[in-house]
Amino acid sequence: MSKTKKGSIFTRVSDTNMLLAITIIVFALMYLGAAVFLGGAFTKPQAFFNILNANAALIITSCGMSLVMITGGIDISVGGVVALVSMCCAVYLDYHDGSILGSVLIALGIGLAYGLVQGFLVAYLDIQPFIVSLAGMFFARGMTTIVNTAPFNVSNEAFTKLKLTRINVPGMGSTNKLGAYVPAYVEIGVIVALLVVIILFAVLRWTKLGRSFYAVGGNKQSALMLGINVKRTKFLSHLICCLLAGLGGYVYFLHVGSGAASHAMGMEMNAIASSIIGGTMLTGGVGNIIGTLFGVLSLSMIQNIVSSAGFDQAWWTGITIAGMLCLFLLIQSVIMAKKKKALKTA
Repeated sequence: MSKTKKGSIFTRVSDTNMLLAITIIVFALMYLGAAVFLGGAFTKPQAFFNILNANAALIITSCGMSLVMITGGIDISVGGVVALVSMCCAVYLDYHDGSILGSVLIALGIGLAYGLVQGFLVAYLDIQPFIVSLAGMFFARGMTTIVNTAPFNVSNEAFTKLKLTRINVPGMGSTNKLGAYVPAYVEIGVIVALLVVIILFAVLRWTKLGRSFYAVGGNKQSALMLGINVKRTKFLSHLICCLLAGLGGYVYFLHVGSGAASHAMGMEMNAIASSIIGGTMLTGGVGNIIGTLFGVLSLSMIQNIVSSAGFDQAWWTGITIAGMLCLFLLIQSVIMAKKKKALKTA
């Protein structure tokens, strides 16, 4: 009797929703644990908003990464694209007296160009996405250095004003030691990132294109039998991913306010890790954009907790992230195994 009941639960709850629930619970436990045991800034709402401010660009690029991973692919060029966008926009604004609109178009143009080339090579020439995006990563890093070798801060007046713009969050401020009320705020990049999350969530959940992404990642042959254009779907996933990398590059640039060849080092790995922690499976067919958002927040929380606990050495963060990735991969494997068993006994 209990066996049948257990099976019915696993057949009713989707893989995506189950992994999403686990991700949200883990993040909530980490944040509450930090607030209780470490206290300090973690007890103030601005601590949460600071996580969003620092990771808005990663949220955007991770959403694009999740989209590609849902279709069964990968894209490790996004960090290089972010660095290239930052440097090109910085040079355009400072050395060529450029405009904000022009710099945004440059960022989106770089992302579009990358998406068209990589999407075509992966989808229509059937080249492995890892190889294509690896070449794209090296090309972007090399081009970043060619555009300008020395790192520099942007002094363009219009850009500086936009960079310093803050959006107050009503009712979430706190009182400092002097008794003055300090309003909570987010940067413009956070608004852009949250809009991307909402739009992609809606696309994946309620559109034919979103269902096609899941179908192609789940089983290409079945997708073909359903009349889905597999090549076009894979092409669009890489195109959207690179466009989001371009947009994420501008948000990153807006946050740091500088151009440098070393920008966004390892961002592609953080995006992959955030997607996995958020419940997106490397095998494709399973994933949730809301989960990716919480994956980014969880990754950032790990870094903050390790740093606040006094382990400032970089390897402690790496070891902790590695442990968390292994944990989530194990959870995914257990859930999938139980799911298959439940379907057999249902």
